[in-house]
Amino acid sequence: MTEGEAKKIAQEHFKKAYELQMSGELQDAIEEYKRSIEIFPTAEAYTFLGWTYSFEGRYDDAIRECEEAIKVDPDFGNPYNDIGAYLIEKGRLDEAVDWLKKATVAKRYDSYCYPHYNLGRVYEYRGNWREAMKCYQDSVEANPKYTLALKAVNRLKALFN
Repeated sequence: MTEGEAKKIAQEHFKKAYELQMSGELQDAIEEYKRSIEIFPTAEAYTFLGWTYSFEGRYDDAIRECEEAIKVDPDFGNPYNDIGAYLIEKGRLDEAVDWLKKATVAKRYDSYCYPHYNLGRVYEYRGNWREAMKCYQDSVEANPKYTLALKAVNRLKALFN
């Protein structure tokens, strides 16, 4: 099998896995992501496998998959943000900050609003309202339609008044 053929087959498994994940068929999605990775490993497949694990509350497994994604493509921003988000869920806020900051400067990332928002969550949990506001505003600047960030900005504005 050529590399091009392998990529195509792996992408088909990835697409099927995503559809299964979105329909709540997590175990089948996990198997399809693993097949995709076996055929042609990509940072996206590792990251989305981790995301699927997170749906089951398997944050340590999710983090391990994101670490594999970073090995495949250190420029891909999603796994950095995802590790940060999983660490927030585990209550490990200090560790989350470094990962989220890396996501905000990743070379290849379509949704910078997410790590800025997640950093805002960390600062808000810590009671650092001004830094949280700055992060939430950065999130809105990155995506003016991101409703969670818009709500967070408005919530903190109410606190400041």
